[in-house]
Amino acid sequence: MIRGLSRDVDARTAPFAWEPDEQGRPVLVGSRVTQCALSRICGACAASLGRPVAFVGDTDEVARNAFHAPPLHEECARGLAADSPELQVVLTAGFEFVRPVAGADDRRPTFQPNSLL
Repeated sequence: MIRGLSRDVDARTAPFAWEPDEQGRPVLVGSRVTQCALSRICGACAASLGRPVAFVGDTDEVARNAFHAPPLHEECARGLAADSPELQVVLTAGFEFVRPVAGADDRRPTFQPNSLL
């Protein structure tokens, strides 16, 4: 789950890369996160991405410049962040999809913006 993305979701209202867990809280789906990265589609609406690309994250993710949530359209990112005041939106012209290395504590891939706007 993205910390801060706190609204309850169901299969009809969940953003593309998230699905509800047993309590209705949104959790990232690994295969969809990878699909967003490799196909350059939005993690919320699943439409093709243009520029700028947006990422949402908490202050730690912004400070590390490494996000667990997939790339988004700016409008989609602002919609997700509006539900959770602790989330910030970062805009970029491009990003790297970084898969975890063997033995890493955090086995989730990250997105690292490379041209912040």
